[in-house]
Amino acid sequence: MPPALSLIIPTHKRAAILKQCLERIERQTVADRLEVIVVSDGHDDETARLFETANPSSKIPIRFFEIPKSQQGVARNKGVAEATGEFVMFVGDDIFLAPDACEKHLKILNSQFSILNSAVLGFVTWDPACGITPVMRWLEKSGWQFGYPMIARYGHHFVPEAMQQRFTYTNQLSVPKKIAKKFPFREDVTLYGWEDIEWGWKLRKAGVKLFYEPDAKALHHHHMEMNDSLRRMETLGRSAVMMDRVTPDLKLVPHGKKMMKYRIAAMLPGMHGRHAKAFLRGIDNK
Repeated sequence: MPPALSLIIPTHKRAAILKQCLERIERQTVADRLEVIVVSDGHDDETARLFETANPSSKIPIRFFEIPKSQQGVARNKGVAEATGEFVMFVGDDIFLAPDACEKHLKILNSQFSILNSAVLGFVTWDPACGITPVMRWLEKSGWQFGYPMIARYGHHFVPEAMQQRFTYTNQLSVPKKIAKKFPFREDVTLYGWEDIEWGWKLRKAGVKLFYEPDAKALHHHHMEMNDSLRRMETLGRSAVMMDRVTPDLKLVPHGKKMMKYRIAAMLPGMHGRHAKAFLRGIDNK
């Protein structure tokens, strides 16, 4: 009997955290209805060793694939191509799922809410075990990473179409496999930052709805200091320029009055000002 849900995990040289991610998946309440597909974006000896021998005590079949170094979108597409479940769920390799997270996804995917043309977004927040810094809190509150406060009012309902592509976070998102196959991730972008938003844009244009299930919980086991966040923002600026070239309808690079607001903000002190400055630096140094 095929699994109901195929969990797809792209990874790149993070064997230690990936192992912990898989340990959480083993504890899922619907483990007997799952399969896991790990796709290594480029070869890594330490990651490959995790899968050299099968774990006889494992409740969930795990398949491991390697692809030439590309980017996460290519790895996700490979996982979709190998999936055997009716539904697929994209999970980050540093995401720790709550034991009932997959059960919550399947309940919505199989419920009256699902019109077989919808995706399900679960809730993710920072793992306190990592040590949560002020910048991590700011990223969450501002929406630059994990903007769940912005959609809290839509919990247990569909996110409004006009904004849904901003929240197609592929760290805990499930969708019917037929949709994932029909709308693959772009494979012609090389920088981190917007590939899941662009994918969400395609889903929105195709009429695919996004349901937010806040009870499907997970923790992001990743520590960030200010310099880490500013480097990330600069990369986001560079990748926004790259993505605008291939998908101009997304309008990721600010123009006109919006750009003026960024320029003004970049002159101010504090979290917002420093991040606006880093984002513009990435755009200007494209």
